[in-house]
Amino acid sequence: MNKPVPNIIDGRHVAALIREEVRQDVHDWVNSGNRAPKLQVVLVGGNQASKVYVGAKTRACEEVGILSETLMLPDTTSEKILKEHIAKYNDDPTIDGILVQLPLPAHMTPLAVIESIDHRKDVDGFHPMNVGRLTIGQPCYRSCTPAGIMELLKYYSLSAKSKDVVVVGASNIVGSPAAIMLSRENDEGKATTTLCHKYTRDLTRHTIGADILIVAAGVPGLITGQMVKEGAVVIDVGMNRVADPSVDRGYRLVGDCDYDSVAEKASWITPVPGGVGPMTVAMLMKNTLLAAKKAVYP
Repeated sequence: MNKPVPNIIDGRHVAALIREEVRQDVHDWVNSGNRAPKLQVVLVGGNQASKVYVGAKTRACEEVGILSETLMLPDTTSEKILKEHIAKYNDDPTIDGILVQLPLPAHMTPLAVIESIDHRKDVDGFHPMNVGRLTIGQPCYRSCTPAGIMELLKYYSLSAKSKDVVVVGASNIVGSPAAIMLSRENDEGKATTTLCHKYTRDLTRHTIGADILIVAAGVPGLITGQMVKEGAVVIDVGMNRVADPSVDRGYRLVGDCDYDSVAEKASWITPVPGGVGPMTVAMLMKNTLLAAKKAVYP
């Protein structure tokens, strides 16, 4: 008897729906006499992956009617100069959202740079003010990737309420805020959450009991089918390049899960690529519109 194929959580489809919702909302906002929302992006250095991400964000802005500008600085730029640019954007009333693309060059302190952004324009949701408000359940800009995960669970009616959720990866960008969101006393949370990472001893002991397993550790193939409960919902946030001479570009993109073996156990699973990735950009568009409307911080 053949094993049933798991249901695919299609991030591209859901992200397209969110972008269309934002596009219509921006259209109505502008037609009501308001200026178009504007996102200011800052890219320091020539990291190729960062350039790709910034390009995707710029195209999404164009699609939904959000204005965007990108300041490209050399990797020799001092942190002081970068903060001076950010201060100028903080004071510019025509700029609604500020995004400093990570990672930054090694001589910069990411947290200090993030803290220099006005939290009311922090559409990435990384500022300590937004993180703190998220932790106590107050309105804030939510980090885009975990916010996107919540939207995927909502769209596919995969309720976290009373479920055992395990998050593997404790970063400030994905894992930690995802665990917080899922544990909150609200309609999308109320789960019992366990936060692990790639150094957790006997990781399988935790993952095997998860009704919903979210993996964001940045380690290709970290989670195998033997580590997953039968019928679990698996959200793979990983986006890793592994060498593959059989394809023209010389590499392929894989997640943090061994897809084939995990798919044999999961009831629902995100593909890589095409799962969580598109949701991150879609939620950035949503946050930028909220910033223009002053819907989070009036």
